[in-house]
Amino acid sequence: MKDADSILIYDTTLRDGTQGEGISFSAEDKILVAEKLDSFGIDYIEGGWPGSNPRDMVFFDLAKKKTFKHAKITAFGSTRRANLKAEDDPQLATLLEAETPVVTIFGKTWLLHVTEVLRTTPEENLAMIEDSVRFLKEAGREVIYDAEHFFDGFKDNPEYALKTLKAAAKGGADWVVLCDTNGGSQVTWLQGVVKQAVEEVSPVPVGMHCHNDCGIGVALSLAGVEAGARMVQGTQNGYGERVGNANLTTVMPSLCFKLGYHFAAEQNLEKLSRLAHSIDKLANLVPDSKAPYIGRSAFAHKGGVHANAAQKVSRSYEHIEPELVGNRQRILLSDMAGGSSVAMKAGELGIEVDPKSSEMRSFIKRLKEREARGYEYENADASFQVLLSRHFHGTTDNFKLVSYRTISEVVRDNHENISEAVVKIRVEGEEDIKITVAESTGPVGALDHAMRLAFGAHFPELRNVQLIDYKVRILQTGLGTDSVVQVLMLSGDGEKTWWTCGANPNIIEASWQALRDSYRYKLLER
Repeated sequence: MKDADSILIYDTTLRDGTQGEGISFSAEDKILVAEKLDSFGIDYIEGGWPGSNPRDMVFFDLAKKKTFKHAKITAFGSTRRANLKAEDDPQLATLLEAETPVVTIFGKTWLLHVTEVLRTTPEENLAMIEDSVRFLKEAGREVIYDAEHFFDGFKDNPEYALKTLKAAAKGGADWVVLCDTNGGSQVTWLQGVVKQAVEEVSPVPVGMHCHNDCGIGVALSLAGVEAGARMVQGTQNGYGERVGNANLTTVMPSLCFKLGYHFAAEQNLEKLSRLAHSIDKLANLVPDSKAPYIGRSAFAHKGGVHANAAQKVSRSYEHIEPELVGNRQRILLSDMAGGSSVAMKAGELGIEVDPKSSEMRSFIKRLKEREARGYEYENADASFQVLLSRHFHGTTDNFKLVSYRTISEVVRDNHENISEAVVKIRVEGEEDIKITVAESTGPVGALDHAMRLAFGAHFPELRNVQLIDYKVRILQTGLGTDSVVQVLMLSGDGEKTWWTCGANPNIIEASWQALRDSYRYKLLER
């Protein structure tokens, strides 16, 4: 680690993050997120803009009743209005009413905004910044000043942009934060500007607030730290307006493992993946599998050469140990797989196999044949484990499907969908064939219900298994309804989840194959 001052992490997921398209939290959700961030070791949690909407007002009321172990809850707002005393500004009063220990306000840096948006004079804008900061400081708050559009303002008029920072410092600001609000700055130029700003406002410390419009929000934040900034503002999973803010789930491990800086949350980085995914869940979003560090694919290896090398020396294809951020290495199975890939994947699942055996060669041949027919084991670990167990351990089914039939009916008068399934199965150890009938709103559900009735008391462990997600994909273009259909099915039992797959031109048969593997996987526990 560098012998450097600690970096403070400022999270604005609950304010700037919620300005992103499709991002919404209830007040109760925001409290849950704040508690998770606090436990993780985040230094500042920006809760919202008091008075801007009822939800943020409820959040701050709820936050008053909570005790946060580490983080400082922050209220966000703007400088006073033009030609109005700070003590008479209702928005500043609302910030104080939130009763947070920290208040963050933004002000204008870019003369374009001063004259064309605020429609005031450059001198009045400087007074607005200084007066507002001083008013909040005199009220006993820690004050963070966000210099909105700082870098655009600096390009337009460097002298005036720096004057706005000095106005905040003169008012007593505890922090001055440089905002790349439009996200258009480039790394080398920005780094030079940050160095100049740090010198101009010293000893007041400087922070970074970057957006990701050029895809380099994280790089800009890190460059700012290297230039002397000591606070990084951002959001979990990169939520935010337009294409998002600097992603703290990438910033934090990069600060620690790549640049050697200290910060409070570094001791909890092994919980980073869990934190990021839990916040996605609260936002009702699917985690980004390609996200650096914490994505499901971040340490996944598909090519046989890569997998073989990673098995021998993991760092040959992994830039850090995935466990450092709570992730894990994954070996993906496809028609590119070789013996080493299969052996590593089997090892993940607790099955030891010899990558050079004749059994392995025949298994790879079988695997590639099935992949060519549309089965996808890359994202269906449970189906792969079933296939592996049957090939290497001779595992057989506890049941045999004799036949099934499904019928779908639409009652036009009330637009009701009714599907019926008739299933004939033979349970291991019994001579009689069981015949069951079940109904549901769709043929796959009816088939599942009929199978469960047939299993009855024979397989009690299947009672809690439920279908959670179901994906259908057409594999062959140009064949219309005669195309091979691939089905991916997510099942769970309340404790864990697993993916299975099926492939067939008949969508019901493909669904049955995925259902069957789901049952098979659960019964492997026997």
